[in-house]
Amino acid sequence: MSRELILALNPRMQFTRIAVYRMNTTVFLKKINHKPEDFNGFDRYVDQAALRAKIILDELKSNDIRVEDIAVVIGRGGLLKPVKSGVYKVNDSMVKDLANCEYGDDVVNLGGLLANTIASELTNADAFIADPVVVDELEDIARITGRPEFKKKSIFHALNQKIAARKYAKSVYKEYEEMNIIVAHLGGGISIGAHRKGRVIDANQAYDGDGPFSPIRSGSLPMGDVIRECFSGKYTQEEMLNRQTGKGGLYAHFNTYSGYDVCKKRDAGDAKATEVLAAMAYQVSKSIASMYAVFEGETVDAIIITGGMAKDEQFVKEIKTRVDKIAPVSIQPGAEVLGALSYYGKMILRKETEILEYLSRPKKG
Repeated sequence: MSRELILALNPRMQFTRIAVYRMNTTVFLKKINHKPEDFNGFDRYVDQAALRAKIILDELKSNDIRVEDIAVVIGRGGLLKPVKSGVYKVNDSMVKDLANCEYGDDVVNLGGLLANTIASELTNADAFIADPVVVDELEDIARITGRPEFKKKSIFHALNQKIAARKYAKSVYKEYEEMNIIVAHLGGGISIGAHRKGRVIDANQAYDGDGPFSPIRSGSLPMGDVIRECFSGKYTQEEMLNRQTGKGGLYAHFNTYSGYDVCKKRDAGDAKATEVLAAMAYQVSKSIASMYAVFEGETVDAIIITGGMAKDEQFVKEIKTRVDKIAPVSIQPGAEVLGALSYYGKMILRKETEILEYLSRPKKG
């Protein structure tokens, strides 16, 4: 049997999704749940790489997956320096930046590290990432802020957004590169991107403080209040960052990372859950509408709502009724992370994509 298997990896805080593909066929699909105590003693997400890699390999072997036939191990891309869209082979520079949390510590950093660790344990397998969260196609005007020392960064759900846009374009028999599309990814974090002719020319800086609040992120906050809280003496810098990303949004209101659980509270008649979810839908709608201005009067062909929260009909309805006058709204529930990674994995095996090289940003001084 030829070496043609693709192993796709999507690590999240409380679980790791894995899938094995043979070109267009799904061979194996698994959500590996992790208990909080599994990671006791690990201060950073990246410290979990070796343990999670062992768990994944054990899971594959126990399910009779021929690991020797895996040719491509491809993970979700993490917090790196800004890069262009595409496929990157995991190299020493990338591993160093991810392992050192050079651009931030987030569970998404595990994607490249897990791919690298697992590939090194296999026979002739190579490790890759694709369309990491730092894909940067912003227009220069989108980077300028009210403080010259602060530039807006491109940090959004590039992988899922681009796959969702390509999928929609294909469904209407058009090319992604000829369409104007607004994509709203509603997951643990929320990002809204303006896709003009194949490039994401603007998006909210979803990682650490811009745009709608989400299940785990606080989103845009009144800056004066934040600054005063920073100097109140109540919190360390690390605690303030955690309040913004990881323990903000729905978590801050309900002490749960699960948007699904909050939606169940709303459906059971909980007034607070109803109010907070309505506010989150309201903020998503405003962010979608703000992206309309980015196209400078050009027609927006579609608004795509995707991600885990897109599975909730009530939440989506509250967004759709506010924005469907801008463009037709297409709902793609769930995150197509593993499917998107397999799409790039197939392109790698068929030699249909350029393999890009990641280079660390030179140190100043």
